[in-house]
Amino acid sequence: MRVLGIETSCDETAAAIVVRDLSGRGTILSNIVRSQLEEHAAFGGVVPELAARSHVTHLDRIIARACEAAEVPLDELDAIAATAGPGLIGGVLVGLTTAKALSAALGKPLVAVNHLEAHALTARLTDGIDFPYLMLLVSGGHSQFVLVRGVGAYERWGTTIDDALGEAFDKVAKLLGLGQPGGPQVETRALDGDASRFRFPRPLLKEDRLDFSFSGLKTAVRLAAEAIAPLSEQDVADICASFQLAVAEIVSVRSRAAIERFKTELPEAALRLVVAGGVAANRTIGVGLQRVARESGAQLIVPPIELCTDNGAMVAWAGAERLALGASDGLDFAAKARWPLDSADMGLTHAV
Repeated sequence: MRVLGIETSCDETAAAIVVRDLSGRGTILSNIVRSQLEEHAAFGGVVPELAARSHVTHLDRIIARACEAAEVPLDELDAIAATAGPGLIGGVLVGLTTAKALSAALGKPLVAVNHLEAHALTARLTDGIDFPYLMLLVSGGHSQFVLVRGVGAYERWGTTIDDALGEAFDKVAKLLGLGQPGGPQVETRALDGDASRFRFPRPLLKEDRLDFSFSGLKTAVRLAAEAIAPLSEQDVADICASFQLAVAEIVSVRSRAAIERFKTELPEAALRLVVAGGVAANRTIGVGLQRVARESGAQLIVPPIELCTDNGAMVAWAGAERLALGASDGLDFAAKARWPLDSADMGLTHAV
């Protein structure tokens, strides 16, 4: 089946066409993403109203480009999938409403996709892995460990109790006067820094849980910066390196514990840790996860970075996975600003 995927949950306007064959394998025919980075740069972060207006302006053109690149006209699609939440509700409404209009006009099935499920299933598109597996989602809005048992069958083992990891990177970058998005800026400056200069806290690590907390770490960075202000270029680099090291150690310790839980609860399953979300691109975090996976005997799977960040291909694939199980949605499906991945309304409880 050929599925159009539409993604507008934050500040990327994206559309893609993905094919799922009868064996369950996927192929990306096109994947068009338009970033709004320059439109929000002056504000130091994403402005929801501006993001929604930009989606309205550009989405039709992005969909047309996706069809052209895939050489698949709209009337030859088999289904339309769109992110229906969670996310900035204005942007979600733009994408979902567009998908509903296309579904009605073309007479094609509609699949309302949970944005987090799209991330969770991406490794099946890129690596063809079977269920179950453990996922670490680290992005601007989410930091979670999720046991992926099947399409629509998820157990959240841990989450952030305050800031998501990507959000913490952005706030530290803003505090230090760096550009956005914060993750790449902090990582670049950290290359010239001394990671041992500041000993920032590692919140919650003494507690026997898989949750994250980054708010206290962010506060410690602010206090350290204020104590030595005005900051030199080396000061900024050292703070970035020390912050990044603290984050990498937190993620590594938590991932090791999550893998051990997976071993205990699913002793017969293949041991795989899938990493998704834009923060997966951070090299220091990546090195730490590689070491943890190697020492724990787990296979580490990280999809290409363009499929870890928000994109239409992951939405199309999640839609295709659900369609293969006979699932689709009505035109009355409501957009959701919040939509936990492990909630009872995910709709499916069996694997493919």
